[in-house]
Amino acid sequence: MSKNTHKLCIIDQFEGDWAVIEYGEKFFNFPKELLTKDAKEGDILKFNVEVDTEETIKRKKAIEDLAKDLFVDE
Repeated sequence: MSKNTHKLCIIDQFEGDWAVIEYGEKFFNFPKELLTKDAKEGDILKFNVEVDTEETIKRKKAIEDLAKDLFVDE
């Protein structure tokens, strides 16, 4: 039988607008506004993270356009 090494994300506590999340032996702050309203200390969180490719491309183009405007050839 193999040992389960899966780390859980657990809400340790709330500090103002932040949830302090325990992940293994590490802790990180997570915006409270991104949690469900009923989330409470001790709850286990599941994250589904995905890259928004379309928004990434739009943002990159906007930054490139700003850079072009700032560095105009004279």
